[in-house]
Amino acid sequence: MNGLLSAVTELSRSQLVLRVLIFLGPVVAVLAAGPAGRWPTWWVALGIVVLAGAFAAMPESAVGAAVMLAVLAWWAGALDDGLHPAVLVAATGLLVAHLAALLAGYGPDRMPVDPALVRLWVRRGALLLLGVPLVWGLALALRGQPEQPGIWVVGVMAGLVATVAAAVALT
Repeated sequence: MNGLLSAVTELSRSQLVLRVLIFLGPVVAVLAAGPAGRWPTWWVALGIVVLAGAFAAMPESAVGAAVMLAVLAWWAGALDDGLHPAVLVAATGLLVAHLAALLAGYGPDRMPVDPALVRLWVRRGALLLLGVPLVWGLALALRGQPEQPGIWVVGVMAGLVATVAAAVALT
């Protein structure tokens, strides 16, 4: 316990804030399924809390992908309709955790995170977050419609164009 406490006290203030965000993101995301109609079981919630804690302790490790995939698996398997508005909260939680981990990985634990770097990634994250309600709204509009031939090709092309446009705009 003393080792954990000393590790936490050695974090810079900005690193500590990032680690809290890394921890809270997946936990909030899985708990957001509750208002959508399916609260996670105790063992799922405990697993997410443990994985989120490990992710916060080791933001550059693969455990981040594991906890995010676990949250996505819960949402995919637990709900009949993944288009509840609570999915917006879950997406925000996962994005915040991802960006916080990215920022935490920029330097040693004791080094404060550069505010200009935080602003850069907050802007990028906000830009990405703008697309979440748009995609959600589009999915709501298309719910129940028959699948059109070639729709996946169009979707992949739209994603590619958006990625290239964002890369050009942000560099």
